[in-house]
Amino acid sequence: MISHRKLETLLNHLLEPHAIKDYCPNGLQVEGRERIRKVVTGVTASQALIDAAVAANADAILVHHGYFWSGEPAQITGMKQRRLKTLLAHDINLFAYHLPLDVHPEVGNNAQLAKLLGIKVRRGLEPWNSKSVAMVGKLEEPISGSDFAKLIAERLGREPLYCGDTGPELIRSVAWCTGGGQSYINLAAEQGIDAFISGEASEQTIHTAREMGMHFYAAGHHATERYGVKALGEWLATVHGLEVTFIDIDNPV
Repeated sequence: MISHRKLETLLNHLLEPHAIKDYCPNGLQVEGRERIRKVVTGVTASQALIDAAVAANADAILVHHGYFWSGEPAQITGMKQRRLKTLLAHDINLFAYHLPLDVHPEVGNNAQLAKLLGIKVRRGLEPWNSKSVAMVGKLEEPISGSDFAKLIAERLGREPLYCGDTGPELIRSVAWCTGGGQSYINLAAEQGIDAFISGEASEQTIHTAREMGMHFYAAGHHATERYGVKALGEWLATVHGLEVTFIDIDNPV
């Protein structure tokens, strides 16, 4: 058992949210009961995840996508009111870590996706940024674009959107950014990287891939960001002895 403030201190020490500018507050977003024994982890603090945490008698929820994003309406109404009401009524703490969880070199979303897909991490895609969100790596063995698409589908449990019209015959170098990281494809293309993976795609992403001679994979925002928070929960269980359960609320996007 641990206090909610002690848990926040441990997570902040590991993830260093102070070192990266973000679009939301990182850490304890909604305060619940002081003592925490059981934690539910998940990708997004949706109503479905909150309800599952209530059913599991959890003391805290730990997610990648929490609340209070910059630019969102400040009013506590509708969906936001219902989510917060459920948390407060059941005295459940909500912890959220966004970009700090993307970039962590061990439990981060990008690091975990690389591990899952057999990519050896080499550096950040933004060489001037020590906290680069997008990464660059190398495959252990060169692979065709279509075979890499099959590997992604097998490992993530969903078919990626794949564009490989003009990419090289074999993929050796890969850049990636989990979630909504498709805009980094331009920087990857400028660096001559063979393939780029993100969670999502925009209309212009496909044109960039075709015109710059790259393979591109949109593997799902949710699917690419399951693994960071799952690894973070496993760290809490192994190192700090908390009871942690990962709950995957499926999302096809």
